[in-house]
Amino acid sequence: MTAGETIRIPPCSGHAVELDAGDELVVIDPMGQQVSDLTAFCREDLDEYLSSGRSIDYASRLWLSTGDVLYSNRSRPMFTILEDTCGRHDFTLTPCSKEMFEKLYGEAEGRPGCEGNLARALAPWGVSRDRVPVAFNIFMHVAVEADGRIAVLPPLSKPGDHVRLRAEMPLVVAMTACSAGQSNNFRYKPIDFRVERARDRSAG
Repeated sequence: MTAGETIRIPPCSGHAVELDAGDELVVIDPMGQQVSDLTAFCREDLDEYLSSGRSIDYASRLWLSTGDVLYSNRSRPMFTILEDTCGRHDFTLTPCSKEMFEKLYGEAEGRPGCEGNLARALAPWGVSRDRVPVAFNIFMHVAVEADGRIAVLPPLSKPGDHVRLRAEMPLVVAMTACSAGQSNNFRYKPIDFRVERARDRSAG
């Protein structure tokens, strides 16, 4: 991957990348209404991972956007959201899985889903499926009713919408182009991303 190169994650698949502190990750919805499940691990200690519970707790709200910090399970900043042109994401539901496709979609033999695709992308770092946490579900639109019921609705993202995240520590990051039909209006599409390296900005 060359500096600033835009990489396409094909539909229903995943990709992982290493970031240094200060690097900026831009996740892009090229066609609109497509979710990307994103998770991260501290590169220096893979027992430290992105935590939805810590992040929501410290932000005091469910829906995080520009200016919010995404924290690890050890309450350390992992990402800062620098830009967000969509403004609606989910940080509560787990990545779709083989079992979810069987239980909720009635598939006789479920697909790997984002959980399996994240685990496959993270395998070179020794992260197994059982260690994939709740992801930051970029562009995912989850509505919460007054009685506590939830509904997964089509994403609000338009073609070209993006989220820019600054890494606050050295990270291993994995992303998907989500496989769950409810999350993308049953129009499975790709996700794009690029990494803007801090060292390149300082050299310029």
